[in-house]
Amino acid sequence: MKAMILAAGLGTRLRPITNSIPKALVVVDGKPLLQHALEHIKRYGIRDVIINVYHFPVQIVDFLRSNDNFGLTIAISDESDELLETGGGVEKAAWFFNDGKPFVVRNVDVISNLDIRKMNRYHQAKQSLATLAVRKRESERYFLFDDRMQLCGWENTRTGMKRIIREADSQTSFAFNWIQILNPEVFPLIEEKGKFSLTELYLRLGAIHPIIGFQDKGESWYSASSPTGSGS
Repeated sequence: MKAMILAAGLGTRLRPITNSIPKALVVVDGKPLLQHALEHIKRYGIRDVIINVYHFPVQIVDFLRSNDNFGLTIAISDESDELLETGGGVEKAAWFFNDGKPFVVRNVDVISNLDIRKMNRYHQAKQSLATLAVRKRESERYFLFDDRMQLCGWENTRTGMKRIIREADSQTSFAFNWIQILNPEVFPLIEEKGKFSLTELYLRLGAIHPIIGFQDKGESWYSASSPTGSGS
């Protein structure tokens, strides 16, 4: 199994810290976020990783080199010409996932003890195109799932915006934990060009393909996307 760490973001909500370093190198609990992410996936036997970079990319490359890539085989997807957002970043890295196997994509600013092996077994049992780690926690934005945990919509509780992509007798709201497993079959289905989000992709594909939610019941989850963070 391979993995991608999304580390190209500007980290605007972490300013002024990210005025001089990339978000991936912000230190939380004594370690840079990128180290937390790499140690998490390594714990579950993943050894091949691609990391996208944009903001202070040389600092990230130097950090990896100085730590011998943490014993992993790491490729860099350079987005210096254009920041592609989450979906565009994954699409640009499609060449890396050439083994026909499901792969993990996670944000660099998430600290989690999610059991990736357990999630992958669930992903394969459900024959899902994409499986999204979700959690019952406070958020402004939620994915909506039916009673089979199949994606059926999305809502923003702050703006009141709601989008339903398939009818369901009941809907349950879960916040996305920014960790997902995808099948490489997703790549031929991508019609979006350049800069786009994975959320946008899931809402389009989820109307006709199985996009499944996996409840993350791990002991902890923490997002360091802002100075105050959020977690449970």
